[in-house]
Amino acid sequence: MKTKNIVVAVSGGFDPIHIGHVRMIREAKKLGDKLVVIMNNDNWLKHKKGYAFMSENERKEILEAIKGVDEVRPDIFAKGGDRHIGNIPEVAVCEEIGCKIVSDIGDGGKVQSSSWLLKKFSENLTGN
Repeated sequence: MKTKNIVVAVSGGFDPIHIGHVRMIREAKKLGDKLVVIMNNDNWLKHKKGYAFMSENERKEILEAIKGVDEVRPDIFAKGGDRHIGNIPEVAVCEEIGCKIVSDIGDGGKVQSSSWLLKKFSENLTGN
């Protein structure tokens, strides 16, 4: 009798992708047998923050290059950084498909943010 593979999912804008994302993905992979990364597209990023720093094709290529990333339907949805059950927008979808949610994963909590990186970059350019 074959045992069921446990599938884990993570999501984000990954714009730009940074070490916090990599750590979250590594920790999420430890929760199951397969890992799917759900990446927000350029239109979503433009709606959320007004722009996309990296194109979705570049972000997708980098994410696919991270060891352990698979592409399948999830049994577990893992979210890192500053996300918890009260502010995870995917809760309704997970409940609908019977997917367990595990929040606050990653090594050391929210250690980096794409928004923080871009703000620091902008400040360095302008000297502020």
